[in-house]
Amino acid sequence: MHTIVVGCGRVGSGLAISLTAEGHSVAIMDKNARAFRRLPADWPGQRVVGSGFDRDHLEKAGAVGADALAAVTSGDNTNILTVRIARETYGIPHVVARIYDPRRAEIYQRLGIPTVATVTWTIAQVRRRLLLEEDEEWADASGRLLLVDRDLPESWAGHPLAELEVPGQVNLVAVTRAGVPRLEAHHLVGQEGDVLHVAVLKDARHEFDERLAAAPDGTRPAPAAERA
Repeated sequence: MHTIVVGCGRVGSGLAISLTAEGHSVAIMDKNARAFRRLPADWPGQRVVGSGFDRDHLEKAGAVGADALAAVTSGDNTNILTVRIARETYGIPHVVARIYDPRRAEIYQRLGIPTVATVTWTIAQVRRRLLLEEDEEWADASGRLLLVDRDLPESWAGHPLAELEVPGQVNLVAVTRAGVPRLEAHHLVGQEGDVLHVAVLKDARHEFDERLAAAPDGTRPAPAAERA
């Protein structure tokens, strides 16, 4: 998995270090080369001096075929512009923007742009957005019942969300749509930008993820490199 981190501040550097420690390919960008001092000297990722909304700089960081991008600079407008370019120009499937103003964050969520406001910001929250296998939110005392969040793949837009449920194993609890949580999830038809909130037994999580990753007809979408 190749991830681009835009902004090498405290959060950006911490995110880049944790991702490479787990074996992911990472490129980190910052307009100030001195910001890279926050990274260990032997950090194995790619350092790119440049702007997150400059296409040449993004492509140098591997935007073509990238799997994820996190924009975590100190500027709301910069972060939003960066993730829009990442999604609309390069088709990067998993993006998240750091937003300082919670009111702005709500507006962008309604536009389908995943954001995290600084009042609730942690590196762990970014990783849950970028790494689908690590978005577990809660487990019961036995560890068998999980509550997880999932971004709805584009292939499921226009299809009944109830088709994702498995009686006794997977239950769709709610859907966040355009920043608004909705509890009538079982009766909804999927829309691009939906975030699913799912109760799933631990033994069934892998099967659920496989079903979600596949199109409703059972086929799997092309990898990001093939879509670019």
